[in-house]
Amino acid sequence: MRVSPQKARLVLDLIKGRRVEDALNTLVFTKKRVAATVEKLLRSALENANYLSSEKGLDVDVDRLYVKRAVANDGPRMKRIRPAPMGRAYHYVRRISHIEIELAERGKSGEAVANVVGAERVSGTSTGASKPRAKGKAKAAPGKSKTKPAKKFAGAR
Repeated sequence: MRVSPQKARLVLDLIKGRRVEDALNTLVFTKKRVAATVEKLLRSALENANYLSSEKGLDVDVDRLYVKRAVANDGPRMKRIRPAPMGRAYHYVRRISHIEIELAERGKSGEAVANVVGAERVSGTSTGASKPRAKGKAKAAPGKSKTKPAKKFAGAR
């Protein structure tokens, strides 16, 4: 979406951890331009959860859903030029954000029971196998360099 991630995070912080119904009410009365887009995205996530419960046979109670994670990441930046006085140009950047919303179902005691929407992109998890390190020369200790210092230029001879 063509809004800076900083501005999108202001709205997303309002709905994190809230029930979906409360989050939708908050977004309706928020006076930010990005709130309408976030509301549309939240409604889409709610419909995806409804589809999972009705068509796919997953046991999802739509009334107990809450916003588990709401993130606005940087997207590609569009570099633009604005004319300036005396033939110069001012450079500026149009920022784009990628917004992700993940819903989960709360149990009767309040803890999260299951992830519903957006769980296919989990970051930070490791399978246990690490990448092999490339074998190469070990770095020398600071101050002990094997290269000779550059000679100073004495001028033309």
